[in-house]
Amino acid sequence: AAEQWRPVGRWARKAMALSTSSLSKKNASFSVSTSYKRLITGRNMETVNSMLQEYEEGVKFLCGEDTSSQDMTSISIKTSQLETPALMVRELNETQRRLEDCEALIIELDPGSKSSDTSKLTDYDENHEMLQLAFEERDEALESIERLERDLLQYLVPPDEDDDRGAVLEIRCGPGGDEAMLWSEDIFNMYYKHAQKQGWKFEALNISHSDGIGGYREASALVSGQSVYRRLRFETGVHRVQRVPATESQGRVHTSTCTVAVLPEAPDINKSVDEKDVRIDVYRSSGAGGQHVNTTDSAVRLTHIPTGIVVCMQDQRSQHQNKAQAFKVLAARLYEREKEIQNRQRAELRQTQIGTGDRSEKIRTYNFARGQITDHRIKHSEFGMDKMLQGDLLSNFTDELLFQRRLEQLHVAAAEKGDDEKQKSDGESKKPKGRKK
Repeated sequence: AAEQWRPVGRWARKAMALSTSSLSKKNASFSVSTSYKRLITGRNMETVNSMLQEYEEGVKFLCGEDTSSQDMTSISIKTSQLETPALMVRELNETQRRLEDCEALIIELDPGSKSSDTSKLTDYDENHEMLQLAFEERDEALESIERLERDLLQYLVPPDEDDDRGAVLEIRCGPGGDEAMLWSEDIFNMYYKHAQKQGWKFEALNISHSDGIGGYREASALVSGQSVYRRLRFETGVHRVQRVPATESQGRVHTSTCTVAVLPEAPDINKSVDEKDVRIDVYRSSGAGGQHVNTTDSAVRLTHIPTGIVVCMQDQRSQHQNKAQAFKVLAARLYEREKEIQNRQRAELRQTQIGTGDRSEKIRTYNFARGQITDHRIKHSEFGMDKMLQGDLLSNFTDELLFQRRLEQLHVAAAEKGDDEKQKSDGESKKPKGRKK
C-alpha cells in the first residue's frame, strides 16, 4: 500500500529536498516522458538473456576446481567476449524491474491513472511528492532502457567481415568548377582531421591538384586503425555544399558537389592481384614535385586486363613507391567489385533505410548560410559547420547511421526467420497422413 511505502537511499534524499521546497501541492502538473517503443522484445530478448546465462555459467565454471586446461582456455575466451553484453543485459533487467515498480507505485498513489502514458496529473495533496518522485524515477529508467537497448543491438546482428579492416578513401570533384575542387579539398581535410581525432593512421595515396585557384580534382588515402571501415562506410555518396564561393564577387550562393567512395582494404594485398593480369605503364609525373619527379618515369599506370580497371599513381617520388601504392588501390577496387557481385547475386530482401551507398545518391548537404549539416538518409541534422569541417561532428552522424543499420538488419533477420518457419510449417502440413489401421 502507498501508506507502507517509504523512500530509501536516493529516493529519501529527493523526498527531503521536495518536502523543503516551495512546490505547491495543489493544482500541480507532472511531466511524463513520451511512450518508448522497445527495440528488443520477444525472441531477441530471449537471445540477450541467453548471453547473460552463458556468461554466468562460464564464470561459475572458471571459479570451480575441476577444469582441464583445454576447457579453461576456450571457456575463458568465450566468457571474456560475453562479459560486456552480459553486464548490459543484467543492467537492462534490473532497470526493467525498477520501471515496473515505479509504474505500480504510480497506479497505487493515483488509482484513477489507468496507463503510465498519462501526460498530466493535477490536484494531489497527500501523495504529491511521492508521485513526483515516482515519475522522475520512471523517466530515468526509460532513458536507461533506451540507451542499453541501442548498445545491445550490435550483439544481435551478425558482424560484417569487413568491419575491422582499413579503408581506401577516394574523393572526386563533381559539378561546380573551381568551387567543386575547393570543396573536394575541404572534405579530404575533414576526414584527415577526423582520423587524427580517432587515433587512425591517414596515408595520402594520390592527390591531383587543380590548375586554377586551388583544390583537388581527385584524392585518395588509406586509413588504418580500429573499426575504420565500419565507421567510414556510410560516407560513400554525393556530398553537396551550398555556400558563397571565394570566386563569387556578387555574394550569390552556389551549389557544388563531390563524390566520396569508401572501399574496404583488401585482406591480403599480395594475393589479391595477379601481376600477370595487370599491364604496367610508366610515364613522367606532371605538376609540382621537383626536377627528379618531372624528369624520370616515376608515375605508374596499372590496367587490370580482365576487368578494365585503371589506377594511376604519381604522388610518390619513386616509381617503386608509386607502383606499390597503385597495387594497394587496385586490390581494394577489385575486392569491392567482388563484394558488389556477391551482393547482387543475393536476393535483396528489402531496400535499407540507410541506402545502398551508390555514388549518384545525394547523402548529405552542407549549408554554410545556416551552419547546418543534414544527412538525407536518416533525416538527421547538426549545427556547427566549423566543428564539422574540423572532424568533430562526424561521429554523431556515424553513430546514428550505425544504429539505423543495425535496426534494419534486425528487422531483416526477423523477417527471414519468420519466412523460414512459415515454409517449415507449410511443408509439415502438406505431408501425407498415414492410413488408419
